[in-house]
Amino acid sequence: MDCIFCKIIKKESPDDIVYEDNKFVVFKDIKPIAPVHLLIAPKEHIVSINHLEEKHRELTADLVFLAKKMAKEQKISDGYKLIFNIGRKGEQTIDHLHLHLMGGWK
Repeated sequence: MDCIFCKIIKKESPDDIVYEDNKFVVFKDIKPIAPVHLLIAPKEHIVSINHLEEKHRELTADLVFLAKKMAKEQKISDGYKLIFNIGRKGEQTIDHLHLHLMGGWK
């Protein structure tokens, strides 16, 4: 598999990881479009929201709660965006599920 996010998770590619646990990795977007622009990705390779199964229900909830935690740690909890891009028509460019956390605007 030639997934750049999987390589980041395995420490095989340069990254700017700001958080990691047994389920997720959080790192800075290489082309940020906000003062704070983090990507939150599960360590399990899941292509997109469309590939989630019933067994991923808890993982999906944990992903959202981690986004909330990261927003607080990044001091943007007073206003931020959470975005999933799904499929090429939805502007998903990496085939590994990830949530964009963006904020920090004045």
